[in-house]
Amino acid sequence: MLAYIIRRLLYVVPTLLGVNILVFVLFFMVNTPDDMARQALGEKNMDPLQVERWKEAHGYEVPLFWNGEAKGVQCLTKTIFFRKSLAMLWGNFGHSDMTQESIGGEIRRRALPSLCVSTPIFLATLLINIILAMIVATKRGSVSDMVTQFLCVALMSISGLIYIIAGQYFFAKLLRWTPVSGFLQGMDMWKFLVLPILVGTVSGIGGGVRLYRTLFLEEINRDYVRTARAKGLPESQILFLHVLKNAMIPILTNVPLQLLTLMMGNMLLENFFSIPGLGGYTITALGAQDFAIVRAMVFLGSVLYIIGLLLADICYSIVDPRIRLG
Repeated sequence: MLAYIIRRLLYVVPTLLGVNILVFVLFFMVNTPDDMARQALGEKNMDPLQVERWKEAHGYEVPLFWNGEAKGVQCLTKTIFFRKSLAMLWGNFGHSDMTQESIGGEIRRRALPSLCVSTPIFLATLLINIILAMIVATKRGSVSDMVTQFLCVALMSISGLIYIIAGQYFFAKLLRWTPVSGFLQGMDMWKFLVLPILVGTVSGIGGGVRLYRTLFLEEINRDYVRTARAKGLPESQILFLHVLKNAMIPILTNVPLQLLTLMMGNMLLENFFSIPGLGGYTITALGAQDFAIVRAMVFLGSVLYIIGLLLADICYSIVDPRIRLG
């Protein structure tokens, strides 16, 4: 098991480096520092001298990969690739192009609100999807199964924005059970989290139930389930100890995507409920064309996705030992 984990960790290193290079190409070769300066200064201030001053103020005046004017190791370190891209591998995300604030400090400050919103949504959605899918899979073709599938399709067809607006209107404006938006640290935090968690959970039910129902139907029709029923095992034991265990590998395939959402937060929820998390931070940076923040968040999202894949592989090996033995 330890050898398998070490082998998977070694795969992560070149993957992270490749992602870092790809992010650099997208942000500095497709969209050059001169283009960033012109977009930041606006059409009225496109004088070449002002462009150069903007680049010097934000650290974009050095060459991309190789600095021929420097000496020694500075030929590599005194470049945009090393300062703005490679440095993100050890957690140095630099500063905002607009406000000059530390991006790393903002990420650390905003990670907790995003986790407070996304963690309950992730756990509740996963639990509800699995339980509902397992129930309807055992009643395939029944009225409850058809009604559930219809409701799932209806839930999937509704935009997430509709859930947010409807939730704010009914629960916050009409019933006045929760605040419309906002966020407070401390004991009063739950008042501002109840509504976005409820909205996020409801909006994530439909697709998960349909996916897991298909997985459970494949397992329920296998020979080992019929054998267990013939031996007189309780249905609950068959479902939770046998069917669920064998369906865990395809279920765990969704973990990387869920982990990305867990850490980055739900952008729409954070933006509409004024939660100071990473999702709202990213949307604000996109609107302001702050390329330094967008670049950092794209790389951070890629890192979290790779970590999710690693955790999924480890979970695979626990559920099915043949994976690590192979």
